[in-house]
Amino acid sequence: MLAFARRWRPAAQVYGVARFASSGSADVREPLNFWAGTRRKIPPGSDSDPVYEPSTGRVLCHVEAAGAEEVEQAVQAARSAYALWSKMSGMERSRIMRQAALDIERRREDIAEMEVVNNGKSITEARLDVDSARLCIEYYAGLATTLAGQHVQLEGGSFAYTRREPLGVCVGIGAWNYPFQIAAWKSAPALACGNSMVFKPSPVTPMTAVLLAEVYARAGAPPGLFNVVQGGQETGSLLCHHPDVAKVSFTGSVPTGKKIMEMASRGVKPVTLELGGKSPLLVFEDSELENAVKGALMANFLSQGQVCSNGTRVFVQKRILPEFLKEVVKRTQAIEIGDPLHDNTRMGALVSQPHLNKVLGFVEQAKKEGATLLCGGERFTPSDPKLQGGYYMTPCVLGDCTDDMTCVREEIFGPVMSVLSFDTEEEVLRRANDSILGLAAGVFTRDVKRAHRIVEQLKAGSCFINNYNITPVEVPFGGFKMSGIGRENGQVTIEHYTQLKTVYVEMGDVDSLF
Repeated sequence: MLAFARRWRPAAQVYGVARFASSGSADVREPLNFWAGTRRKIPPGSDSDPVYEPSTGRVLCHVEAAGAEEVEQAVQAARSAYALWSKMSGMERSRIMRQAALDIERRREDIAEMEVVNNGKSITEARLDVDSARLCIEYYAGLATTLAGQHVQLEGGSFAYTRREPLGVCVGIGAWNYPFQIAAWKSAPALACGNSMVFKPSPVTPMTAVLLAEVYARAGAPPGLFNVVQGGQETGSLLCHHPDVAKVSFTGSVPTGKKIMEMASRGVKPVTLELGGKSPLLVFEDSELENAVKGALMANFLSQGQVCSNGTRVFVQKRILPEFLKEVVKRTQAIEIGDPLHDNTRMGALVSQPHLNKVLGFVEQAKKEGATLLCGGERFTPSDPKLQGGYYMTPCVLGDCTDDMTCVREEIFGPVMSVLSFDTEEEVLRRANDSILGLAAGVFTRDVKRAHRIVEQLKAGSCFINNYNITPVEVPFGGFKMSGIGRENGQVTIEHYTQLKTVYVEMGDVDSLF
């Protein structure tokens, strides 16, 4: 297990993490790699990297990277499980997945607290992430019983039918902003369709994916159905190039997504890519201002702004701009920053020191380019001495932004809202679509016709009318343009984890030309 100094309840035990009030220790007692139904220790001499607690800056543990031998073992374990799992009925698979969902529900608080420790987000958000993971598994458990093909009646009594069949061993590669949720979002549809999975979490947040592996194992999944290998770029490359891997699903940056697509193409493997965003949020003068302000805050400050779909380009019609800015700044300044394990905290720590420095650098660059710093954008030091090494900053609102500024063109991935003004619908649509990315977009207006007219023309895969960053698992999520390929969640995702076989049945004699 992992043991580390912490300020919480003494001697509490959470999934292999022993919490101590003041021991000051930080050592790995239980490994974070998992395959063939159990945690696996990597042989001595393997690469290892420190894992930090964002809220304090302390080292939690050192994670051991899986090399070629470990990746091979994990993939072969997944192959063995696939041979059993793919032959089960949808009802049998559904039963195990529903049991896994129940286990997550029972352990919600423990999983959420572990997510906070390793990621830095508030406990309130972490609980919702765990709920989303559970709901996703429940949803696909239901769909597992509905997978079916099509019957086509043909001439002369002959007919054809289709079979929707699993792909085999799938690879999931997760990001650090939603570690547990992403592991569930990728594994649930894959498993429902009869596949197995090897999952590689981000090396920055390696601690909760293995909890999901244990959940599946306790639920009765065959050993090797869901495996976790830790590591960085080298481990990911080994997975993408492995000849026994049938598909790769990745969440992360555009540059890394391009590399994964290139590696997968060498084996002609399908990919699902959920990549970056620089999404527009359009606020028209007829909007319900209260909701528009709340929507803008939700579009920018969830998970310390570390959300790919965030609406960080906030376009506000000029007539209401002063009132909008006044209210946004007031509410932004009131956001409670601090210990992410406290229920009243609404903004925890950013994920790492280098990332904090990068985000603060974007704020400085924006000021140099002429943006007005309306509030925030500074390093924040909590009063609690135990938190003073953490990676905190004040949420930031930038005014007087223009389309050519770096803060408007590039994904910051931090709590930085860039506000721009506009005059007409035609103008703002042109500017909103002026991006190589197209993950999400939103519009606030009381005019229903305008709302649907705008959404039709926005070049984004996930659009919101009079709300933002709502992601029910029943609804597909994904982007246009360089924001990705394929979808996660919703019924359509079944198509991304299956292949279609067509069978022709002749009921008469062969009509041969020879």
